[in-house]
Amino acid sequence: MKKIIQVAIDSPAAAGAGTQAKLIAKHYNLFYLDTGKIYRFIGNLKIKKKKFNYQLVKKEIKKLKIKNLQSKSLLSDKVAIEASIVAKDKKIRKIVYNFQLKCAHFPPKKFRGSILDGRDITSVIMKDAMFKFFITADVKIRALRRYKELKSLKKKVTYEEVLKSIKIRDKSDYNRKHSPLKKTKDSILISTSKLSRRSCFLKIKQIMDKKLKA
Repeated sequence: MKKIIQVAIDSPAAAGAGTQAKLIAKHYNLFYLDTGKIYRFIGNLKIKKKKFNYQLVKKEIKKLKIKNLQSKSLLSDKVAIEASIVAKDKKIRKIVYNFQLKCAHFPPKKFRGSILDGRDITSVIMKDAMFKFFITADVKIRALRRYKELKSLKKKVTYEEVLKSIKIRDKSDYNRKHSPLKKTKDSILISTSKLSRRSCFLKIKQIMDKKLKA
């Protein structure tokens, strides 16, 4: 009988966690949820809706589908900053928490398990995950990656603006009162500053395969 695989990843913005999570999900046939996209979805709601309240958030999260999180409109810096703000709200986090738990512990049966990445996955959402990683990189490298990503999407933005935005998000993520970003003692630290996507994936795969074969 195959082991149920649960992978939890925490990381600051643009460290490459999402890219690695997708590669891991594909290789091991895991259900993937980018939890940060949920807060971006809510942040985008706040920008668009005149009457933004908890009832609206509850209603939208209840009917939320993974495909709704793929919209390119969620990738803007404006949405990212708004997402960081709504993520501080304890009531909103509680609404999102239940959605995340369902994805983490009850993925569709066709999958071998689940993988979630975000800011409080190892410390709050998947405390008992089989694998826990904290992926990070130098802030200037992260800013350059995000800048290139936004430029490829034809966004009018400067590197300096992206760097400033990421520093603001880091401060918010690390210092918020509820579920701040932090590395747990049992998480494996991986810096992607000097690693290619492929070499980073192989490093994680080696760690996972060793435990899965044990």
